[in-house]
Amino acid sequence: MTISETFRAQRSCTTCPYCGVGCGVSATVKNRGAGDLVTVAGDETHPANFGRLCVKGSALADTLGERGRLLRPRLHGQECDWESAMDFMAREFRRTIKEHGPNSVAFYLSGQLLSEDYFVANKLMKGFIGSGNVDTNSRLCMSSAVAAYKRAFGTDAVPCCYEDLELADLVVLVGSNAAWTHPILFQRMQAAGTRLVVIDPRASATSTMADLHLAITPGSDAALFNGLLNYLIEQNKLDGEFIRQHTQNFAAAAAEAGNWSLTRTAASCGVTEAELIAFFQLFAATEKTVSFYSQGINQSSSGTDKNNAIINCHLASGRIGKPGCGPFSITGQPNAMGGREVGGLANMLAAHMDFTTENVDRLSRFWRSNSVALRPGLKAVDLFRAVESGQIKAIWIMATNPAVSMPDAARVEQALKKCPLVVVSDCVADTDTARCADLLLPATTWGEKNGTVTNSERRISRQRSFLPAPGEARHDWEIICDLATRLGYGEQFAYRHPVEIFREHAALSGFENRGSRAFDISALAHLSRREYDALQPLQWPVNRKNPHGSQRLFGDGKFYTQSGRARFVPIQPSAPLQRRSDQFPLYLNSGRLRDQWHSMTRSGRARRLLDHSEMPEIQLNPADAANYGIEDGQLVELRSARGRMRGRASLTNAQKAGELFAPIHWSETLAQDSRISALAEPVIDPHSGQPEFKQLPVQLRPLSANSYATLLCREALAGNMQRWLEQQHTDLLHWYRLPCEGGYRYELALHQPLDGRALGQQLLMESQPLHWQHLQSLRGMRWLAYGRRLELLIFTDDDWRSLPDRRALEEHLAQPLPPEPAQLLQNAPAGAQVVCSCMQVSRQQIDDAIQEGIDSVEGLGEQLGCGTNCGSCKPELASILQMSGWARDEQVA
Repeated sequence: MTISETFRAQRSCTTCPYCGVGCGVSATVKNRGAGDLVTVAGDETHPANFGRLCVKGSALADTLGERGRLLRPRLHGQECDWESAMDFMAREFRRTIKEHGPNSVAFYLSGQLLSEDYFVANKLMKGFIGSGNVDTNSRLCMSSAVAAYKRAFGTDAVPCCYEDLELADLVVLVGSNAAWTHPILFQRMQAAGTRLVVIDPRASATSTMADLHLAITPGSDAALFNGLLNYLIEQNKLDGEFIRQHTQNFAAAAAEAGNWSLTRTAASCGVTEAELIAFFQLFAATEKTVSFYSQGINQSSSGTDKNNAIINCHLASGRIGKPGCGPFSITGQPNAMGGREVGGLANMLAAHMDFTTENVDRLSRFWRSNSVALRPGLKAVDLFRAVESGQIKAIWIMATNPAVSMPDAARVEQALKKCPLVVVSDCVADTDTARCADLLLPATTWGEKNGTVTNSERRISRQRSFLPAPGEARHDWEIICDLATRLGYGEQFAYRHPVEIFREHAALSGFENRGSRAFDISALAHLSRREYDALQPLQWPVNRKNPHGSQRLFGDGKFYTQSGRARFVPIQPSAPLQRRSDQFPLYLNSGRLRDQWHSMTRSGRARRLLDHSEMPEIQLNPADAANYGIEDGQLVELRSARGRMRGRASLTNAQKAGELFAPIHWSETLAQDSRISALAEPVIDPHSGQPEFKQLPVQLRPLSANSYATLLCREALAGNMQRWLEQQHTDLLHWYRLPCEGGYRYELALHQPLDGRALGQQLLMESQPLHWQHLQSLRGMRWLAYGRRLELLIFTDDDWRSLPDRRALEEHLAQPLPPEPAQLLQNAPAGAQVVCSCMQVSRQQIDDAIQEGIDSVEGLGEQLGCGTNCGSCKPELASILQMSGWARDEQVA
């Protein structure tokens, strides 16, 4: 290697920006002169993952780069400089507050922000503008868990740690497909040999690996745990001493649970009494039990009650604060908990303080402000209703996409479009929400940001920057402080580095605390910049009593209620508020896929993460498919009272008849009519304000396409394409797009055959002469346009399965043209479904290996490599093996 070929490598330890597990990531940057080459691996020293990464974390390097990034401010669609952008923003905020008062403005934040970003945003709005109108997308995923913890413990504090999942003899997963959504933790459970019970209406990758699966009626979780509490009482499986010494209100909770006999519970939950007894006996007999629950519990009109029904069972059995047991809510975002610590929710002040007179006074003195908000602000659903009504006249949305994630999404989108001022700061140039903005501000993202996040076990970790900010992107905390200065609060927001914000955050957590608040990291209030840069992961509280952090809470039986006792909450189970009817006879459940995350603004940039599932799919039971005349793979439409969603049917026995499932990830920038949230009524839990997303009443119908088309092109074309098709009176049933190296691939379903030459000429708007070639195929046409390189390739067919292997064709966008470009129009092999994204192992390769005699997941891993990296495909591998085994048995018979 010559001197000119050498490079310098720099390694940084940081934290993954996806789910709330908070895995440590080791990022290595190699500078080669032409740019930075980044590789990622798991950080073997981080206690959340010990070096393991899921498929999304493993592909983080693929999500970097400037493609699709917002690099300069945009005012009314035109690029401008920062000075003009911030002058406009400050002038409009100042005018709005003067004319309509502080409650006419709002911030909507995100679990993607770092704690330092969150802190200054909350400080500006609640501490100096004087409004409580700061809420966050954590409202949509974790607020019911927060409300339940506060009702039971007097504070928002997860009592468990990840080690408890390994020390437990039983883990009860409720409304959680952890094998896909939190795979690193699921692997830790499996490696420990923990017995698993899964409570979920649908069969999933998680339930296939469980010892027991209760496929309960959607929304019946509170009835199930009331029945469990009643069983514990009847069988005298209580911890009487713990109840007497450390709890209150047990009699009231027991009286409500007493109404839930085994027979009534089984009928309500849609399972047999034998199944209930199996679960109840296992729970009662297993001292070391962790209940691990997520969105299936939280995203409900009675989510807080469901959480408390679970917590009641742990309090009754004394299973809290000890190794290997406890009620454990798992967070969906990397810093949802950090956002709660700094007051990111509208009903909270900073440092886990509520809006009491005492707390407002305390915060006023700490921040030296006479303008601290006196009452809670508007929670997310009410916040966007206020935008629609005109009560909110200026809103700043940071690092999130409410036009996709909020219920009744189309209405939210229209509300934003008519709002006098919408500011969006993001790293992505084109999102559904960005399309509604008056002002777009370019923000830094993972790899560029520098600060802290808190994971689901209360562990604070550092996100460290290892790449420079591209273009003119700025850190969120810098943008917030810039606005604060222009509004006249420069002295209070004169931070020069995130360590200064963190020190203030830590000092506030201990200010006049004296043990009255669980969140206390005051031992970190005097970190030097060097100490901050080197900060190792640790769990709060971190104070004089616990200088090295705290694994578990409540081991001493002391809680943060006024009495110091944990509170039982009597639960009266209630059905979902969104009910099925003759018009909308099916229930739609929604959730995450294994390889995608949120609205795909990050994970959708990694091409290999789309191999497992590249378009919105609607899973349904074969019996429902037969009733509605739907074939596997056919395009279908869902409608609710609020909107519609389209996707490809996927027939599976994992879904019970009458119930459907669809992923949450796609948006209108990625696929037509793909937002699940557009189907949801804005129905909320009365305690938490969290929307109900899990039981959406819908109707289903098949769609008939006459023609399918694949487009390979260099630029994003969806807008031009739709306009041209409308002009030609061509009915476009559905489209979706994927990024690929050198361009994009579009998939279209249409009513009429496509004139590819005419569409291509409209899309390319030829500025240079192009060569055009076409070829008649058996059932369609193929068009090719090229100059010095491939510009456009179009294939059509009357069956989408007969289109060629588009994954192979994508490569031609990044490669030189072949000597005879017409070769690209020749027949290509059909595509293969990828099962293992990490190792790019297809279903066909797995089937071939099974035919050769491989009969175990481990054997497939040894031969093909599948399942040997992140392991999240192992449940699917096991399912394929199981189905293959049934097939062999049938052949033998």
